[in-house]
Amino acid sequence: MGIFYINGKFVDENEAVLPVTDLAILRGYAVFDFLRTYNGHPFHLEAHLQRLRNSAALISLHCPWSLEELSDIVGKTLVQNDYPDANIRLLITGGDSEDSISPGQNSRLLVMVRPVMPHPDIWYERGIKIITARLNRYIHGAKSTDYIRAIVTLKDAQAVGAIESLYVNKDDQVLEGTTSNLFVVRENTVITPSEDILPGITRDVLIEILKPDFPVELRPVTRQELLDSDEAFITSSTKEVVPVVQVDDQVIGDRLVGPVTRKIMELFRSYTDDYGKP
Repeated sequence: MGIFYINGKFVDENEAVLPVTDLAILRGYAVFDFLRTYNGHPFHLEAHLQRLRNSAALISLHCPWSLEELSDIVGKTLVQNDYPDANIRLLITGGDSEDSISPGQNSRLLVMVRPVMPHPDIWYERGIKIITARLNRYIHGAKSTDYIRAIVTLKDAQAVGAIESLYVNKDDQVLEGTTSNLFVVRENTVITPSEDILPGITRDVLIEILKPDFPVELRPVTRQELLDSDEAFITSSTKEVVPVVQVDDQVIGDRLVGPVTRKIMELFRSYTDDYGKP
């Protein structure tokens, strides 16, 4: 059983509770961020904490904690939990409200730490299937807890044996997954959607890793361009780099993990293997 941080206290996981009057419960008014550690070190912690505070600002949610305070709390929560590597979820809630809808200045902070649970090896060896859905993230720059649409479309994906669902806008541009970012490969160039998305930290880090080895383009990508791509993959904090070999009913490339994607997986693995080491 893990130890969580909640509003100034460290408590057993099963004792980490919120009042039913909190706006996170009553109205879904909260933001979060998620990251993991490599070699015991939180992966680009400052970037995640900056995004958390930015998410709060975008939905006018009171966040009284500085970057330094948040970083200190994360570090202390990790110490409370003896995991070789851990997933870290930070949640800032709307707090209590006199009329059950108007936010006040009493936000709550939770930090939840759990051991890293690896995804199936077959995802990385053979690639995955994903689907597309006509959806847009509400306030796309904010990582809020409003995941109703994401959960519904992810269930649709799972019903047809897919791992992820990609949002497609009214202009037929692919944006992002429910919990991931998209990359496509065409003629050795790596392309990732750039507009109306929540830029992932893994995505941002990977772009910098790739620049010495591959041309990288940040621009709109149509659904048809995705279907016609040589290779494709998705990224996230937990999934890292996962090859995509099928989108809806369309096979990508020759339905095998492509050479560019394999090289990118190797580059990212090398980066994370060394992360935090002196």
